[in-house]
Amino acid sequence: MAYNSNSVNISVEAPIENQIQEITYDGQEIYQAPLTLSESLAKYAQKIDFSRALSEINVKKESGDNSDDSKSDGDSKDAFQSNLWPWDSIRNKLRNAYQEVCVLSDVLTIAKEKRYMVLDPVQQEPIETKPMVQIYARKKALTGAASVLLTGAERLKTSQNELLRNRSTPDFHIELLRLRQNWRLKKVSNSIIGDLSYRTAGSKYAQSGMFEVTKAEEEEKSSSPPSSPMPVPAPAKSNSSLRVTVPSELQGVAYIEVLCQKDQEDLCSANINLLNSAPTTANPDVHWQQKLEAAQNVLFCKELFNQLAKEAVQLQAPIPHMVVGNQIMATVLPGIQLVIGLCHSTSSEKKSSQLTPPPSKSDHDHVLEHSLHQLLREVHHKNTHHPFPHPSSAPLGPSKKRYLAGPMAADRYELLEMTQSETLLEQIIKQAQHFFMRMRTEYVLDTIAKEVKDPLISSHWNTLNSPTQSCVKINISTHGYDAVCRTPLVIHVGEKSLKCICRDGKVMHMSYEPQELRDLIFCHINQHQILAVQALAKTMGWQFLGNSNHLGLGAVEPLGNASSCLLASPIGDRLIAVRCEPQSGVQVSVVHSPRTDFFPSRLVTERKWEHLGGQFREVRLEKMEGRNFLHKMELLMASLTSNS
Repeated sequence: MAYNSNSVNISVEAPIENQIQEITYDGQEIYQAPLTLSESLAKYAQKIDFSRALSEINVKKESGDNSDDSKSDGDSKDAFQSNLWPWDSIRNKLRNAYQEVCVLSDVLTIAKEKRYMVLDPVQQEPIETKPMVQIYARKKALTGAASVLLTGAERLKTSQNELLRNRSTPDFHIELLRLRQNWRLKKVSNSIIGDLSYRTAGSKYAQSGMFEVTKAEEEEKSSSPPSSPMPVPAPAKSNSSLRVTVPSELQGVAYIEVLCQKDQEDLCSANINLLNSAPTTANPDVHWQQKLEAAQNVLFCKELFNQLAKEAVQLQAPIPHMVVGNQIMATVLPGIQLVIGLCHSTSSEKKSSQLTPPPSKSDHDHVLEHSLHQLLREVHHKNTHHPFPHPSSAPLGPSKKRYLAGPMAADRYELLEMTQSETLLEQIIKQAQHFFMRMRTEYVLDTIAKEVKDPLISSHWNTLNSPTQSCVKINISTHGYDAVCRTPLVIHVGEKSLKCICRDGKVMHMSYEPQELRDLIFCHINQHQILAVQALAKTMGWQFLGNSNHLGLGAVEPLGNASSCLLASPIGDRLIAVRCEPQSGVQVSVVHSPRTDFFPSRLVTERKWEHLGGQFREVRLEKMEGRNFLHKMELLMASLTSNS
């Protein structure tokens, strides 16, 4: 059904809101399609001015009475004009029908598509405000927001503290974070695996140092039986939410033991026990930090012993090294052996060792054990810190010496020295040799200082020493006569030899035999006595006639040579002869009865030469008064001078 006119076209087949848009008659608009409900509401809402003051609205209400009259006249005029249109009734009916259809369409849309009515934003003119007002408003808003945040943070902190107080064990993730600060961890599938080896530090040991980290609660649930007829008291648990599982070969306590044996004593000890106070790591309740540190120490000791065992087999020594079980035996000096053992104890071994008392054995050397740890750490450091290339001749390098090259570059011998390197076993053997040489030197010096009371022997060891080089300064002096004469002596203690620098600058090399050092000290004691007597004679006014450090008269000394000197009184009528022997000691002789008459001649012009053929009589020094030898000689010279 359709109705056609000059400007009207209505079709029932299409929806009404799409067909009836506008109706005109003779060029005049008699109908216009109404807007939808949302469009009408938005159109009317845009006409509202919300910024006007309430006073203006009241004024409009007061002036609204006068406008009603004029509005009624206009409405009557429109009604009169609308009556003139022939399609006025049809337009009103169609408009009402269209509004109802639009309302029905909106209701169906809301019910079916769940789309609600949305109002378009009302465009308003911006309110003019001052900038300072906006700043104060924003500041106030920020202050309020900050107070809300601070209050919430304080509440969270309080609740967290209360939660930590009420909780007996720490959080798993927090403790795992602490574990990651010191140990390397990675996640493999659903498990957490760690590594406690020294590979990142430069180690090349093949044994793995992997350990597994689990949660304590999960482990307890899995290990607990499903049902138990009687309650079993639980053991004391450690306050930790982590459980660390290390391999069985790294459990327990281990350390490197260094023993120095002499004269073929009982070297091999089958029972190597640890101290009963040593902690064990087999207990699962031990804290994870202690357990990992103990396991890492076990791995380090195993790597060190493995390296020493390989070197002991490969090295070709005059006396071959022996590797028996967990012990390495090497000969340091004739009759002295160095024993390096790996001591590893677990909980089961400790229980069995507590039943049987450990055998008595000599104390081990802690210094050499510490040196072994340092040597292995130096190897790790060298593996990761390679030196720069040092060519024999090339215009490159960071230093001026390498840049110039030519004659200032490294020669063949320097390059050969750079290629040579000592093994750990060779270095520790050299340190052990030096240790024995230093110990023997100390023993010889202390023994001589106890035996010889006159003169005094004082030793001063240098505090700044190397592991294979030491230095000791020996001062030989007489009590009360230090300013008169003092004999210094410097001894450098090496690995297998001693180097002595004497007072006159002579350098003497000695072997590892302690008797050679003993002989040298006694020879210097004799020389000191002779030199001290000569210095004292000068202060007393006596004349020094002659001396000899290697006297060829008298019996042959089994140790060293005798020294002597000859002194004359100020006027030459008295003579004193002093003889020092390493074994017999000091002998003093004087002229018994000098002649009173003297007649000079061409050959003998002075009186002192008359006493050369005189009879000397030995003085019994042990019967004389005096604190020491020089004191007695001073009294003797004084008495002989006064008698003349």
